[in-house]
Amino acid sequence: MVQPLKKVTIIKKRLTRFKRHQSDRKLAVKESWRRPKGIDGRVRRKFKGAIPMPNVGYGSNAKTRHMMPSGFLKFVVNNVNDLELLIMHNRKYAGEIAHNVSTLKRKSIVERAKQLNINLTNGAARLRSEEDA
Repeated sequence: MVQPLKKVTIIKKRLTRFKRHQSDRKLAVKESWRRPKGIDGRVRRKFKGAIPMPNVGYGSNAKTRHMMPSGFLKFVVNNVNDLELLIMHNRKYAGEIAHNVSTLKRKSIVERAKQLNINLTNGAARLRSEEDA
């Protein structure tokens, strides 16, 4: 199993999701964030005590943005030739086999990734043989 080049601790500025204003009061208002657009809205006007709005200050560190907890960045692999792109970058990127790749092609991708020492995030997916099922 190949290790990432540099294991950087990923620091999130905020772990809780931003909730939509008044989603706790009304059933029709779901929790997924929508920006308040009313002329008198306390949240939009950023009054003291109102729920916080997402803004650019909550962004992640550029060095750890899109990084998985393993320390790798994701690269979607559709066929065996896509693995060739990761030969020089196998300590920075981990391959992830696309969801629409068949079992037969998955086996060849997993086999080639093992030869090239490339980490796959979902290498074991859909690889069970028929007698196991």
